[in-house]
Amino acid sequence: MIDVVLRLSARDLVHADLASCGWAGSDHHLAGVAQQLARARAGEVDYLAVCPGTDIPVAKGGVDYQAKEGVGTLWQLAVHPALQSCGIGTFLVEAAELRIKDRGLRRAELAVEEANPRARALYQRLGYVAYDRQPDSWDEQAPDGSLRRHETMCTLMRKELS
Repeated sequence: MIDVVLRLSARDLVHADLASCGWAGSDHHLAGVAQQLARARAGEVDYLAVCPGTDIPVAKGGVDYQAKEGVGTLWQLAVHPALQSCGIGTFLVEAAELRIKDRGLRRAELAVEEANPRARALYQRLGYVAYDRQPDSWDEQAPDGSLRRHETMCTLMRKELS
């Protein structure tokens, strides 16, 4: 076995990155991310890219400061499938938490699909605690390009930041 070490950095996701983020979702999803970048320019959200030395994103995710008063709400977190379980998700969440603290906020929240126990285990390991459940839904793009509604149940989790 060979150990591979990646030096990671977190920076703002920019529109030019979207062409390299097909692993994160469909064209429909990436069009939605592009819309969020306009909100980032307005200061309503932070949208992060985690990159190795190549500066090509291998993870991405947002922090919404408008979703709930006094809270940074993490959403749309994704790590390249080939690089999951390598610590990159932890790096992404910790970078997002730093952004939240830099804004003077002390609470992070997120919603995780109940059908995604791996992600929930990560968030629990990072100190997030479940406090409620709620349904969620969004449009997703089918392989034929049509849109369909994805409906799911999410666990709401929070963490007090020190």
